[in-house]
Amino acid sequence: MKLMRAPNLITGQHWVNVLATAGIASELHNRYLNGALGDIPADQCAPELWLVDERDEAMARRLIEAALHGPAAGSPGWRCRQCGEALEAQFTVCWQCGTERDPRDG
Repeated sequence: MKLMRAPNLITGQHWVNVLATAGIASELHNRYLNGALGDIPADQCAPELWLVDERDEAMARRLIEAALHGPAAGSPGWRCRQCGEALEAQFTVCWQCGTERDPRDG
């Protein structure tokens, strides 16, 4: 099920990562159509976020909305359970070892 269009590929992939961290399976379509812009209308070239299971729609929309605003000011950071690296609240993946943030980490 198509959930929404992303403004660009980087944002679309971020949304996929946010959903994956919450256990929601999704796919990013139109990854490679940017090169066809001009031959294909711009609105058809934008990356699209699709859900594997449409029952995840409400939760996915809430998570994307929260991701658009980022963490609240003063949100606590988190510590990677794999390598122990201290990370700021806005990061969902450890830059040291690549481990995804556990939802129980805040």
